[in-house]
Amino acid sequence: MITHLSALILGIVEGFTEFLPISSTAHLILASDILKISQSDFTKTFEIVIQSGAILAVVLLYWRKFTDWGILKKVIVAFIPTGVLGLIFYGVVKNYLLGSTAVVLWSLAIGGILLIIFEKFLSGNEGMGEIKDLSYGKAATIGLFQSVAMIPGVSRSAATIVGGMLLGLKREAIVEFSFLLAVPTMLAATGLDLVKSFHSFSSSQFGVLALGFIASFVMAVVSIKFLLNYIRKHSFTGFGVYRIILVVVFLLAAFV
Repeated sequence: MITHLSALILGIVEGFTEFLPISSTAHLILASDILKISQSDFTKTFEIVIQSGAILAVVLLYWRKFTDWGILKKVIVAFIPTGVLGLIFYGVVKNYLLGSTAVVLWSLAIGGILLIIFEKFLSGNEGMGEIKDLSYGKAATIGLFQSVAMIPGVSRSAATIVGGMLLGLKREAIVEFSFLLAVPTMLAATGLDLVKSFHSFSSSQFGVLALGFIASFVMAVVSIKFLLNYIRKHSFTGFGVYRIILVVVFLLAAFV
């Protein structure tokens, strides 16, 4: 059962990790394990719905870019692959993958290794392209990269960032595009789940969701500003190392 305290903690975890390439879903699942929160339909829905707080943070910080029709069209094109595949595999992801600690740990470890390899051998492909220079074909390709993140632990932002850099966008541009692309992606996931689950919520559960939403919003603002400052001086290698360390620490704690 999710209490108000655990909702606050999970909201903070979600908001801060949503836009970092370390998988917010993985952190929510691992945090739920630590807090002894059993996986139920409401828990899974809570983990999806509190992402709307992070969505609001992006909308408020980047509202001007959403009024640029040229940029907005590329965001829509990039969302299409994830939207289509998300509808097709919604049941599989929620019923079999979401909530699986084993899937999360494997995804975190493999994703961490790939981030390190990418920075060591492939980051030279990074170009100077801005979001406005992105072709529709490349936007759709980034969307395909993002769709891999339907697997818990992969990280939507990591998949999007790696895809964008491989296609020649500079770091800051692809990170900002990742922020923008998160809005329709998470709105779709949240909306679809609410439509399917809305009737089963009690009034107390709506209060828990509201608390998680607020905590997620505040921490998402902090996280976005942190990441933009971080990438100006550092590579993504540190995030890859962190992912691997997190897996090791969690496994050691589980067997102690």
